[in-house]
Amino acid sequence: MVRFSRAEVDFLTKNEACRVATCHDDIPHVVPVSYVFEDGAFYFAADLETRKLENIKANNRVALTVDIYSSKGNRAVCVQGKAELIERGSEFARLYKIFEKKFAWVRADPWKEGEAPFVRVTPTTKVSWGI
Repeated sequence: MVRFSRAEVDFLTKNEACRVATCHDDIPHVVPVSYVFEDGAFYFAADLETRKLENIKANNRVALTVDIYSSKGNRAVCVQGKAELIERGSEFARLYKIFEKKFAWVRADPWKEGEAPFVRVTPTTKVSWGI
């Protein structure tokens, strides 16, 4: 299991956007997503019929980067890991409540079980800098 320092956890919990990389037919695909970091794992929602979700279904290996680049200094946490879908049940409901509370876009465009899953990324490697 990948362990995060206190500074990394603080950085990851204070940010809400990351970039997720998936792959299909040896072609990388990177998209920004809103995320929640909890207990060493990353969670984000994935709309149905998107390249990101199709890629994860075919190959659950992903990379994820949370970064801030500015003239004041660069900070980032990058992980590689395995993705798993959470489509229904108590874990879906729990995550939905967290996302609904944190993100206005969820409150503005709600969805139900079966309409869009959550994705849990469990890191297998990580690197960080500036933190």
